[in-house]
Amino acid sequence: MNKISIKKNKKISPSKNQISWSANTLLNIWFGIWTLLCVLPLLLVVIVSFSSEQSIFEKGYSFLPLEWSTSAYEFFFKLGDQLVRSYGITIFVTIAGTLFSLAISATFAYVLSRSDYAYNRLFTLLMLFTMLFNGGIVATYMVNSRLLGLGNSIGALIFPMSFNAFYIVVLRTFYKSIPKELTEAALIDGASEFRTFFQIILPLSKPGIATIGMFTMIAYWNDWFLGMLYIVDQKKYPVQTLLWSMQNSLEFMKQSSTNALEYAEMVQNAPTDSGRMALTVLVVLPILLAYPYFQKYFVRGLTVGGVKG
Repeated sequence: MNKISIKKNKKISPSKNQISWSANTLLNIWFGIWTLLCVLPLLLVVIVSFSSEQSIFEKGYSFLPLEWSTSAYEFFFKLGDQLVRSYGITIFVTIAGTLFSLAISATFAYVLSRSDYAYNRLFTLLMLFTMLFNGGIVATYMVNSRLLGLGNSIGALIFPMSFNAFYIVVLRTFYKSIPKELTEAALIDGASEFRTFFQIILPLSKPGIATIGMFTMIAYWNDWFLGMLYIVDQKKYPVQTLLWSMQNSLEFMKQSSTNALEYAEMVQNAPTDSGRMALTVLVVLPILLAYPYFQKYFVRGLTVGGVKG
């Protein structure tokens, strides 16, 4: 009888590492508050985008507008194919740029992770040097536009952002967490370096690759500066540069309109505050839909890649 009671007491007693009910409740409340603080601004942007200009003028930014309206979205869809073209350019640049950047980062990081590579220290120092020093905007612009001939081209939106030293360092550390015995066994079996990398290293590095790929994709999608710096033809504007252009002037409307009468009507009916919020929603929505797919790789990719190797 005593033995049975002792066993029951052992099952009922909580573990030392187990969080108490009160602490768990407080943590849930705390994280719930932080979640609301992160979600509410985005929700306010969506609500304001569906508010009328008169409602914003009278009540300001509010979760309960006086009048609901879709005039801001209707206004942007009246711009012709400019918005659709900018979306297409941004999608192409994001996909192509992410794949190209991942190809460079993954292969370069693998080479630097190999301790038997003769020039490992030299290329590591050269890579870290780019994190501390750069030639500046003027020198970068001269090299990309004059020397490489990327001015007013889609390549100007892809290649300048394709190399990121920080991402290479993260992937390099991630590769070092993979046991060396796997690569040594592959080499003993006669596998080449390329086969070892593509069939052994890459499948084991999916969390790190997905994490860096998500960061790179967000960087390409949110970039507006390269379009402003290199692109002259508005037909080649990515959607973020289009947003920047719309916030600073209405000149693009004049060039998108077919005649002066249409331009005058568009300027008169152009939404301001709700228009900015509507375009923000149009810009942010695709990347929000893509984020949940990569989320499961984030924790493992960052924690393993952040361990010092």
